[in-house]
Amino acid sequence: MTETILDQFQAQRPLLFSVAYRMLGSASDAEDVVQDAWLRYSTAQPADVRSPKAFLTTVVTRLCLDRLKSARASREAYVGPWLPEPVVTDEQPGPERSMALAESVTLAFMVLLETLSPEERAVFLLREVFEHDYADIAAMLEMTPANCRQLFHRAKERIADRRPRFRDAAAAKRPLVDRFVHAMREGDADEFATVLAADVGFWSDGGGKVPAARRPVHGREAVAHMLAGFHRAAPASGVDLATVSLHVADINGEPAMLLRIGGRLDSVYSFTTDDAAISAIRVVRNPDKLLYLERQLTVH
Repeated sequence: MTETILDQFQAQRPLLFSVAYRMLGSASDAEDVVQDAWLRYSTAQPADVRSPKAFLTTVVTRLCLDRLKSARASREAYVGPWLPEPVVTDEQPGPERSMALAESVTLAFMVLLETLSPEERAVFLLREVFEHDYADIAAMLEMTPANCRQLFHRAKERIADRRPRFRDAAAAKRPLVDRFVHAMREGDADEFATVLAADVGFWSDGGGKVPAARRPVHGREAVAHMLAGFHRAAPASGVDLATVSLHVADINGEPAMLLRIGGRLDSVYSFTTDDAAISAIRVVRNPDKLLYLERQLTVH
């Protein structure tokens, strides 16, 4: 059977989405970029396509760079902390095979990538995560290999000190997350304190569309008090606790807590753990950022 250009594209789609999602931090934008890549691929001259993988990866990377550069102003004007869109990864298709790939999809790591320039981000991901050589990266970005090396080392140094320790066994974090969920159900500040690190940080992304902390909250006592307060304040804000459901799912390669109110996905709690305690909590509440995840959960 003759392979069609659509077959060639579909074979690369998981990889293309993986690149675009890590570049942009947005699953919906990544889907748009992949679709744009298909349109360009389907109209490309055969002589211009030496390798479908190389051609499509180049197109996706350049489209992502354009989007990142144009998104800078909107990111700076964003209300409160900006967090990536969460995605389901328990049965994630595509090349989630190496530790570097698994680490790079966690929310904690993707937040770190935001500290890089678009070009540094592209070079770092293509080299560190997707294992391209400098010659290939240089061709994709229309740079010299020497420039790519410089960008890579600059990016690596920039995130090295803040890079969380990543452990491959996400299942080892599950008991800690289960204890957090139990504390959330009870609204028990004392129980929260048993699972939180002394210097725990809390970030909440509501995007100005729903209530969320506008600034990070730090410290075990402050975070535990705030979390317990959510439970106490729910009835006063019109939330019937009987309609609230909490469960754990594999989101961005790690166990996360999904909070639903009346069946509607309200927020996703992502956790960074260190030394048997939760050291960071990132909560995505912006409803626009939950649409892709909700579609994934419906399919699952």
